[in-house]
Amino acid sequence: MATTVAVIGAGSWGTAMASLIGVRTAVTLWARRPTVVASIDATRTNEQYLPGVLLAPAVRATADLHEAVIGADVVVMSVPSHGFRAVLADAAPVLAAGVPVLSLTKGLEEGTRRRMSEIVAELCPANPVAVLTGPNLSAEIVAGSPAASVLAAASPTLAAELQALCTSAALRVYTNDDVIGCEVAGACKNVIAIAAGMGDGMGFGDNAKAALVTRGLAELSRLGVALGGDPLTFSGLAGVGDLVATCTSQHSRNRWVGEQLGRGRALADIEAETQMVAEGVRTSAAVVELAAELGVEVPIATQVDAVCQGRRSAGEALAEVLARQAGDELHGIRR
Repeated sequence: MATTVAVIGAGSWGTAMASLIGVRTAVTLWARRPTVVASIDATRTNEQYLPGVLLAPAVRATADLHEAVIGADVVVMSVPSHGFRAVLADAAPVLAAGVPVLSLTKGLEEGTRRRMSEIVAELCPANPVAVLTGPNLSAEIVAGSPAASVLAAASPTLAAELQALCTSAALRVYTNDDVIGCEVAGACKNVIAIAAGMGDGMGFGDNAKAALVTRGLAELSRLGVALGGDPLTFSGLAGVGDLVATCTSQHSRNRWVGEQLGRGRALADIEAETQMVAEGVRTSAAVVELAAELGVEVPIATQVDAVCQGRRSAGEALAEVLARQAGDELHGIRR
């Protein structure tokens, strides 16, 4: 069992995991903003990202990335996808060989379209990598509501060790050796959640939501399998589990962004209103590019990207999806 854990990124999910892990071992939580560090030091809470939640006593904060990483037995990366590479590159010189890197980030890198585990392998080839994903809404996790996640790693031994580290009385963690499938599902579901939110913003009902979730699952499954993922992964926690939570929850920032778009608001105004990152906005372009490269149809993601890029309104995007010729439901999924 790890004795010192570094959690890199003090957003809501990083802070929640730091507190959860801090129940059993020492945790150093790195925050980019000194105001967040000061809040944690003074009040034991991260009022900026997780207000009102008292953190475990073993959690301490720092704004010095190298201080957080040096001596850590496990490094947990909870940095948005657009900043993941830069932060890890800064940490890499002081990251000891063999120390596992656990990614909590659900997204694809803009431009390269790489998954976070691929970035870890590129920058830190001497460090094993794992991924924690699934329906993990921070507010419910810290409240102690029952939840389940999946921890993916190529090594069963590593998966078991990190499973023990992340499991709590209320959070049940399963293991999976399909890193590709788990990461693709985690990235794509955010894009589908924006579409589901658009439907909410336009006043559609449960039938529309169910259709978007189901057809969205078909899209992310097609793409994930084409990239080498296990088809069964997409029927599990990383796939349908996370998709349902993100598309339906009032806590979901991606669904909320979609809802605002559905009401006709401009994306720039929506993003200016929140300090939280909606990964689906940036990931939508990477998903569409990757799908085109592989010859995989992703009509919902394509329309979400068009709306996020300002090329279409939410209403126009819906019309485009409905105008598509209906075909065989399972076409492209059976492989």
